[in-house]
Amino acid sequence: MAATSGKIVQNVFVSHSFQQNTQLFASQSQGRRDYYFAPYPRNSNLPSPLGKLAWTASSIQLRTLYKPQNHFTSSSASATALPYLDKTDFLKLQNGSDIRGVAIDGVEGEKVNLTEPVAEAIGAAFAAWLMEKKKADSSQHLRVSIGHDTRISAKLLQNAISRGLAGAGLEFVHYGLASTPAMFNCTLTKDEAFLCPADGSIMITASHLPFNRNGFKFFTNAGGLGKADIKDILERAADIYNQFTPESLKNSEQKALLTFKKVDYMIAYTSDLVKAKPLEGFHIVVDAGNGAGGFFAEKVLKPLGAITSGSQFLEPDGLFPNHIPNPEDKTAMKAITQAVLDNKADLGIIFDTDVDRSAAVDFTGREFNRNRLIALMAAIVLGEHPGTTIVTDSVTSDGLTTFIEKKLGGRHHRFKRGYKNVIDEAIRLNSIGEESHLAIETSGHGALKENHWLDDGAYLMVKILNKLASARASGNGGGSKVLTDLIEGLEEPAFATELRLKINQFHPDLKEGSFREYGEAVLKQLENSIDSDPSLHKAPVNYEGVRVSGYGGWFLLRLSLHDPVLPLNIEAPSNEDAVKLGLAVLEAVKGFGGLDTSALKKFVGAS
Repeated sequence: MAATSGKIVQNVFVSHSFQQNTQLFASQSQGRRDYYFAPYPRNSNLPSPLGKLAWTASSIQLRTLYKPQNHFTSSSASATALPYLDKTDFLKLQNGSDIRGVAIDGVEGEKVNLTEPVAEAIGAAFAAWLMEKKKADSSQHLRVSIGHDTRISAKLLQNAISRGLAGAGLEFVHYGLASTPAMFNCTLTKDEAFLCPADGSIMITASHLPFNRNGFKFFTNAGGLGKADIKDILERAADIYNQFTPESLKNSEQKALLTFKKVDYMIAYTSDLVKAKPLEGFHIVVDAGNGAGGFFAEKVLKPLGAITSGSQFLEPDGLFPNHIPNPEDKTAMKAITQAVLDNKADLGIIFDTDVDRSAAVDFTGREFNRNRLIALMAAIVLGEHPGTTIVTDSVTSDGLTTFIEKKLGGRHHRFKRGYKNVIDEAIRLNSIGEESHLAIETSGHGALKENHWLDDGAYLMVKILNKLASARASGNGGGSKVLTDLIEGLEEPAFATELRLKINQFHPDLKEGSFREYGEAVLKQLENSIDSDPSLHKAPVNYEGVRVSGYGGWFLLRLSLHDPVLPLNIEAPSNEDAVKLGLAVLEAVKGFGGLDTSALKKFVGAS
């Protein structure tokens, strides 16, 4: 850490005057007056804080539409009155344990609901929540760090949420472009040079969602906030928002200008990752999808001696012009696979937008994602902790269970969808005496006990790279074949699909009830139907939906965590067997007029 202290000093800037920071906190007009709702008039002579964005040639239309101006246009007097929003409006922004909304115009039919004033209210609400949790009084100065991914709305929201924190009396530190794992890590780091530890942190991201979306993730040193916490914060934000006045908003802006600090915390975060074993001679390509993961090639792999030529889409670009940064996306996986083959690399690594999910590709182009990634990580972790429990989400395959329990000697605990659910379940198991060292979803979210249960895609890849380096050090070369060999024996289905059965919330069958109640009724009917079919068998232990084995495969019908949808996952030895499972589901739910089964009917060939 001492070696970087000189750089750290250069990256820490503490404001001492209003004038020094007006350019950083003056609100900006992205070239359109209707781009955001300005809560009060602002000085039209202040320059935009966004500066120059790196756009690609494929983004010409949006580049013109959202090009930052040298000066912003002050709002008209009529814009000083905020539109009334109630708690329902704010609660619509909840997405499980995250907040997500539409932050900018650009997509037809998607109205902006994550405005600057809303973000400012959320910042103030998080401040109130944090002070309550930390039992802090007004004399204590709690510190909150703020980071963001590459989205083009990031700095607007960063500045707005900063005003909310400052108006509530909290200190804040801007980290700039950062990863979600780093934002949790800063609450654990003890280094005053980086203004750490932070009492709380906020990551501005919407993961792999389109460019017009954005949102917030919140952390303390106890981990990410849960659903109940997010609901609490949004309810507080609704009350705060409707108490805003031009005077109070101006006051919060001035407080923010006077207390602004900025730190390049990614220096500290990557220095911990570089403690991995040397990678001299390994050729590793990285695909960041123009998200926040570009640092991994330059600041982690190169210092370890790896060759990184052929790495792609490392430049931040919030329009994601090449492909969606998503390890589950077929186009994204095809891109990193092609990069590995074209460059004859040993390994390919791909991240999602905010680097809390990842996947890999071996030298032959074989993907390590979904069940394969879980199997690989389970093999590594069980090698270090024999017999430990591996916690996964609900859609993992039966073959994975057999692999973990029969070949590796561990225990597979299949739980609910949602990375926070999986992590919290692993923590719970440890608390009651059942050792668990890995919690991981098929989506690529993964957390390890040794890493404070931090949901960190970069750390997962470091664990894999360590395995490569260790194998070579022990005389077992062969590049990433070492990794492929670790999952030898994993049974994979010949056929797998996911169908989404949508619930029509306006259908008379719902009788003004909620889609959740209707979905639960569908699941209950399916469960009863299975009991009368001797060829189908319910899973003896199941935590989500209805999971059934039969015809050599299985299906799981569950209710989406957030949407009026019943996802149906089917895996089977053949398409014919999968159709048999699909027909069993179709027969069971045929009486539910409010359920759109068209996708299922198409799959099974029914009219």
